[in-house]
Amino acid sequence: MVRTLILMRHGKSGYPAGVDDHERPLAPRGRREAALAGDWLRETQPAVDAVRCSTATRTRQTLDATGITAPVVYERGIYEASPRRLIELVQLSDDDISTLMLIGHAPGMPWTAWELAGNRDSDAAMELSRKFPTSALAVLTFDRPWAQIGEGVGELVTFHVPR
Repeated sequence: MVRTLILMRHGKSGYPAGVDDHERPLAPRGRREAALAGDWLRETQPAVDAVRCSTATRTRQTLDATGITAPVVYERGIYEASPRRLIELVQLSDDDISTLMLIGHAPGMPWTAWELAGNRDSDAAMELSRKFPTSALAVLTFDRPWAQIGEGVGELVTFHVPR
């Protein structure tokens, strides 16, 4: 079975005075672009079977704005996670999940996409390496169980920035 991993950076956040970074909400632009990302996902990608989402307010609001309704596990560990930690979370996924979505932060999302991609000379990888803006999505596919994914074994098939 081909497995699809969608790595999404949260939408553009606001910076209200006195609000801790973890609790920052989405800005109106972030809500709009996250909704566009959800539309794009439904139109172009396989249905999402499961979501792992950071506990940060802006990532939770991003998920809500996408309209993706797959079962979700909120993981505090995604906030400020290294690519190694994010890959370990993906490796723990059940084998019956064919499409997994991870919603987190920079630099974790872009670095993880880069680590997993075996086709780093592709147009999508070159675009991703230049900038991974808010609400951006990296879509990778794998020809193995989640437990066996690792550096360079995925194919970065799409990098999309909803605007």
